[in-house]
Amino acid sequence: MSGKLPGEDRLPTLFQPYQWGRFKLKNRVKYGACCVSNYNERDGRITPRELARTRVISKTGCGMITNQGAYPDPRGEGKAYFRQVAIHDDKFLPQFEEIAGFIHDAGALAVQQILHAGRYGGIDLGYCVQPSVVPQTLPHFRPPRELSKDDIRQTIKEHADAAKRAVKAGFDATEITSFMGYLLANFCSRFTNQRSDEYGGSIENRGRFMREMIHEIKSATPDNPLIVRLNGTELMDRWGGNSMDDCFELMQQAADCGVDMISVTVGWQEAPESSIGRDIPPGYWNHLAARAKKLLPDMPITFGVRLPSPEMANDCIEKGEFDLWEVCRPLLSDPEMLEKVRQGRDDEVRRCVGSLNCLSRLFRDLPYTCTVNPALGHEVEPEYHITPAAVRKKVMVIGAGPAGMECAIAARGRGHDVTVFEKSDRIGGALLGYAMNDLAHKEDLLDIVRYYETMAQKKGIEVKFNTGMDPKLMRSLLHQYDVAVVATGARVETERYPACTQDGLMMDAKDVAIGKAVPGKRVVILGAGKIGLTLAEALATKGHQVTLVESERRIAGDVMPSFKWRHSQWIQELKIPALTSSKVLSIGDGAVKIVNDKGEEAIVPADTVIVAGPRRPNQDLIHELEWMIDEVHGCGDSMVPRGLTQAIHYGYWLGVRI
Repeated sequence: MSGKLPGEDRLPTLFQPYQWGRFKLKNRVKYGACCVSNYNERDGRITPRELARTRVISKTGCGMITNQGAYPDPRGEGKAYFRQVAIHDDKFLPQFEEIAGFIHDAGALAVQQILHAGRYGGIDLGYCVQPSVVPQTLPHFRPPRELSKDDIRQTIKEHADAAKRAVKAGFDATEITSFMGYLLANFCSRFTNQRSDEYGGSIENRGRFMREMIHEIKSATPDNPLIVRLNGTELMDRWGGNSMDDCFELMQQAADCGVDMISVTVGWQEAPESSIGRDIPPGYWNHLAARAKKLLPDMPITFGVRLPSPEMANDCIEKGEFDLWEVCRPLLSDPEMLEKVRQGRDDEVRRCVGSLNCLSRLFRDLPYTCTVNPALGHEVEPEYHITPAAVRKKVMVIGAGPAGMECAIAARGRGHDVTVFEKSDRIGGALLGYAMNDLAHKEDLLDIVRYYETMAQKKGIEVKFNTGMDPKLMRSLLHQYDVAVVATGARVETERYPACTQDGLMMDAKDVAIGKAVPGKRVVILGAGKIGLTLAEALATKGHQVTLVESERRIAGDVMPSFKWRHSQWIQELKIPALTSSKVLSIGDGAVKIVNDKGEEAIVPADTVIVAGPRRPNQDLIHELEWMIDEVHGCGDSMVPRGLTQAIHYGYWLGVRI
């Protein structure tokens, strides 16, 4: 027997110690800064909410932990988000000292990221600063002002002063970042750097700002290492950004300046291509890290872009593609992931599904949350945690979709006896059908279903399949349960449309999604929300001729903001017409007749008409149960049809309160 835990035997390289200069890390995992949380005060002060979050992060088991990016200038030109933390004054240091203490107490190396947003900054000022006045391609960012040489020198000094403060607060190392197109990237990129002085033009000149900053920070903190995050690719070809070769030349410059570690990143906020969403397969960008390691064999390389798998990370490190797995979002979705993997409990991990709910909220100036981790952001609030119940109850949950299963697992965690009644033969609800039709990486969504199946078994939750709840069955169960949770989801509202005059022409979206109904060649889908779009894209890839009809002015009204563009691009690529601002006049005789907001009528031929929206909650059981059981609750789409994030969150929040 090796004496090691199962995960340490199976993934020996990932969990082996790593020597970085004078520091010995307990494993090869670096917690990435993951942008910012937006949990703090508008003036940059760190709040109890943030401290509670970082306390959880410190216990993730990583060998190195990077605290979120803090802006370094008192003017706020570097501030990207309303509630981003600041490090431009010693008055902020007590909370940074607490965070460094949390990290050290957990046996990890503490790194503080310094984040000046440049082109994306100045959120309170109405302007941003850049190397050159290059207009914004996204309208919500501020108009640019060009930095003078004096401004450049001042900005570099502010970064060096911020690094000294971080070290004074107890951090072992500092990090500067070009990730997502921040100031460092703005100087390095030919897109935003159009200067004619020594800071612009050639790649040597464009890298001067970075080299001077590295020199100043290392001079200010000579005993503490410096990490730089640099793009392996910008994905900004449309705007004339750096080539991939340019990106690696800049890495060489950073190495020649004596930087101590390079983190390889991908993309800008305004890049017209996806980089970290679930439409990118895991491991897609690994070649960038491998190229960096080949270019700089003696430089520690960290990497983790769209790399959520510990197994894949271990394999990459073994092959010498990079040195440390840099991971953030998978540890937001499950802060206990590393420990679960070490113990061989991989099937209990809540996998990051790449929905980018975190970024969608952040880009709307909201605190970030996670689709699959309802406790993220609520660490400071005891009522959001699973605690033992004062009274043990018998709980029936009706519906084994995400809302019902989240509620069941949380209630079971409190000590209640839980039984789930599901009318189909599988856990997953509507999610299962739509996951199977997902044009992105469907395994991400199916992982949620597998997690629920595992936890139901391990937690001793009985699931009665093929059991549809009706008044007769409810009367037979009278007084056997203390609590009923109705998680019966939603249905499409077919009555919103004119009656179909042709038998077999109209189908329910869910029936098509699960394969219960098979559509014909020419398909008209009523509703261009996420359900309609998902089915349209899947059917188009199978050779169906699909047309979308939507009453609203735009498609994807209920889609996560960070994924709307993706659906728009897919339907363009698949040549799916989307007839918006259109009302259905009639359905039948092999066609759908519509009229748009200009009064123009059209007839769309159809072998099948799929109703995908609008949705209405299935609430009938709530009224049936009201006089049959002590407590009756509803959650998920059975209350308000929304999305996966809300179903998971509200199911969990109900479960921790029963």
